Amino acid sequence: MNVADSGPVTPAALAVQQLSDVALAAFQRQGYLRVRGFFSGERLVRLRVAALDALADCQAHVEYEAQTGYPGAPSSLDAPGGQTPRRLLQAYARYPATHSLVHDARLLLWLRQLLDTDNPCLSQAHHNCLMTKYPGYSSVTNWHQDNRYWRFTRPDLVTAWLALGPEQADNGALQVLPGSHLWNLAPEQLDPDLFLRPDLAQNRALLAQAQTLDLAAGDLLLFHSRLFHAAGRNVTSEVKLAWVFTFHAADNGPLAGTRSAAYPDIRL
Repeated sequence: MNVADSGPVTPAALAVQQLSDVALAAFQRQGYLRVRGFFSGERLVRLRVAALDALADCQAHVEYEAQTGYPGAPSSLDAPGGQTPRRLLQAYARYPATHSLVHDARLLLWLRQLLDTDNPCLSQAHHNCLMTKYPGYSSVTNWHQDNRYWRFTRPDLVTAWLALGPEQADNGALQVLPGSHLWNLAPEQLDPDLFLRPDLAQNRALLAQAQTLDLAAGDLLLFHSRLFHAAGRNVTSEVKLAWVFTFHAADNGPLAGTRSAAYPDIRL
């Protein structure tokens, strides 16, 4: 399996086979792996149609931009753009079309490698959503690790992000700090909400390493839950859409009584 410097897996390598040693080393070093053309044709069309249908009928289990509290978000649900959807939650249970991604044989095989387990599980408590970024009212996501509010035995989870259309800097593509899943930062480098503080000189040197991960429709991004990532606003005229799910090893379960244990896991 050929892996370029930035870590993308090529479409020619998308048979049901294990990640190569080179691809595994790239993930372990960078904290992410891009898989070009993971879904295409009718499989991709079905997932995009399911996303658009979900958006046309988003009556419940919705996180709105106004509820994020992120920079640039509307101040309240009643403010202009306040009810712009940010995430449609509980996707696995609500949208059966997503099962083709969650149970894909290639993804299952790779998760076993990346999580070092024979028994990967889907978390229904985190991500498990249609992630959107609308023009006009989309907010900025500051630099953070997903583990800042997840509570598991170990901070070792993997997120699968399937782009349903192009993702680039101008529509809010993910930005990452390669290798940051291996960092041990001092507490003062983070603000009270555990976002990386851009006002500190030592952090500015880290932020200079940022990369934007462009994706095409059907590309899959796999990234570690400790990887620092961020995203800008969508300044284009089209909504950006991605199905996003997070996985963990069965022996790395959520801590009882926490938000991470709010819904049962799905054993794959």
